[in-house]
Amino acid sequence: METIEFIIYPDGRVEEKVVGIVGSACEVVTSSIEAKLGKVVERTLTSEAFQTQTNPNSQTIVNTGEW
Repeated sequence: METIEFIIYPDGRVEEKVVGIVGSACEVVTSSIEAKLGKVVERTLTSEAFQTQTNPNSQTIVNTGEW
């Protein structure tokens, strides 16, 4: 499940935590939100950020050289 969690601290800082979105899609999803929140001071990538997205409709074709 894809979720975005926000923690708003008394001093106005906002911490954003993204779960379930892999690869660079996370930045695509959060960029417009971050632009409205203000300056990003720190970004810590999780292991999901380094994963690649898989497409369930994709195919792998192996050429065995036999026709």
